[in-house]
Amino acid sequence: MDFDFDHPPERRGTDSVKWSRYAGRDVLPLWVADMDFAVAPAIVEALQRRAAHGVFGYAEPWPSLVEATLEHLEAEYAWSIEPSWLTWLPGLVTGLNVASRAVGGSAFTATPVYPPFLSAAEQVTTAPLRRGAERWEWDLPAVEAALTPESRLFLLCHPHNPVGRAWDEAELHALDELAARRGLTVCSDEIHCGLLLDEGRRHRPYATLSPEAAARSITLMSPSKTFNLPGLGCAFAVIPDEGLRRRFRRAMRGIVPHVNLLGLTACEAAFRHGGTWHRGLLDYLRGNRERVLAAVAAEPSLRTTPVEATFLAWIDARATGLPAPHAAFEAAGLGLSDGRDFGPSGLYDGWVRLNFGCSRALLDEALARLRAALPPRGRGR
Repeated sequence: MDFDFDHPPERRGTDSVKWSRYAGRDVLPLWVADMDFAVAPAIVEALQRRAAHGVFGYAEPWPSLVEATLEHLEAEYAWSIEPSWLTWLPGLVTGLNVASRAVGGSAFTATPVYPPFLSAAEQVTTAPLRRGAERWEWDLPAVEAALTPESRLFLLCHPHNPVGRAWDEAELHALDELAARRGLTVCSDEIHCGLLLDEGRRHRPYATLSPEAAARSITLMSPSKTFNLPGLGCAFAVIPDEGLRRRFRRAMRGIVPHVNLLGLTACEAAFRHGGTWHRGLLDYLRGNRERVLAAVAAEPSLRTTPVEATFLAWIDARATGLPAPHAAFEAAGLGLSDGRDFGPSGLYDGWVRLNFGCSRALLDEALARLRAALPPRGRGR
């Protein structure tokens, strides 16, 4: 089946957070991680059937949903889990915060990183990732130096937002060795695990490295990014260790609401019937990725690295000579995420994040505006 990713629904004038930010202005919103595409028809049909019931009371995950989730994890990631390991959540950010409360102590994360990582715990220490010649990498000595005696939790972004890395097995084992040696619980945010863009590559959940890694892990997953369902608020934690799972659930009490039943409905439909749409989406995103990489490579003052996963490009605009690249791009009609939000103060000034989960026509116009915003000396012409 073909899906028309070239002509997504009109979102201007709707309740879209993404598009409402620049209402009344000629600014293309390529900032928040929300794709413009219509979801798989099977998901819409499942939601319509549920809505026709006419009752929207509190819901709990039902057996066929749990079965679909287990089958999805087995089929996509060769990960066999027990139903009891699942804890359902209204979102990944909720999971980050609950994990911090359940584990206690100080948390560690590597930057740049999705901003809620930086506020998930009372105390969060950080170390920067290292940009290598071809890709972003871990600076393990810097990680060791940033850890303190109070460090208890490693907040891992896997695949990584915003740098687009899908950490390979050797990198994961190195992180696991460090976590074991330093006595850290690893909370692995794997919300982009269905968005590996390199054909033939498969996501490896951190918890599948070994039984020991599983025992110190909290894995956070959701259909929201892969199937474009962020507004329905449905996620889950996979926690193999019973004691850790009990502490996590205790930390939820009184602050975490029920997952809404439409989110649960969409989750089952996505896992059971979204495969063909998902494959079409990945093909389309690969084409969009190549457009972004080519546009950046053509400008000497811009730099980025290959995007292995996600629909987000992390772009270094510091050499443009623009005093505030994010503001300059916005003034040229392009709304991107400001790099300053992704790490400690000042560390990522001059960086921007671009969301290419949109139509080719919109992306091409956005890239033209990106080029137009650059000073002549940074244009390579």
